Amino acid sequence: MEYVLAQVGIAVFAMSGVLSATRQRLDIFSIVVVGLLTAVGGGTLRDVILDVPVFWLVDLTTFWVAMAASFTTFIGIRFILKLPPRLLSYLDAMGVALFSIQAIDQTLALGYPAAVAVLMGLMTSIAGGIVRDVVTNRPTLLLSREFYATPILLGGILYVLLIQLLPYPVIRLMAMGAIFAMRAIAIRWQLCLPLRLTLKIDFGEENH
Repeated sequence: MEYVLAQVGIAVFAMSGVLSATRQRLDIFSIVVVGLLTAVGGGTLRDVILDVPVFWLVDLTTFWVAMAASFTTFIGIRFILKLPPRLLSYLDAMGVALFSIQAIDQTLALGYPAAVAVLMGLMTSIAGGIVRDVVTNRPTLLLSREFYATPILLGGILYVLLIQLLPYPVIRLMAMGAIFAMRAIAIRWQLCLPLRLTLKIDFGEENH
């Protein structure tokens, strides 16, 4: 079941890449590349840093799922744009929750400390989206006030703190559920971090 959900997450990430790229009026080959980079970028960066075989080279199913999702989104873009706008966001939240915890498990299994594992979980979840936004010339979610990276970080910390105290399947579901719930609430009510937790310096005023 988890493998199927992972492939769904890969497909959703690829779709989000294509949806961003369509605004740039790119050709089909460029758009498919953007979708592929979005889908596998985070996991690829994680595996390179951890010096392990890159996941989509080990299991080419992931590569073909990302390619197929990108191509299908390009072909069916008019139909996809008619879907509820938040649907893909909720699916993305599911993928983020799953991939972050998988990355933490992988990092801990390699003997790295918990802090590194949480960082790998965060990076795996958001790196693909950062690549997508940079390539398509959009403001990245990481650099916005949107409640995006914080749920992943909090869920990862919860997971590594309680992993020794509760049965493995239970704490895994709890952590993924917490990440998804926080993201879903933020999506539903468009929550952002409070202004007092953001940094804004008006250099123009300082020069006067």
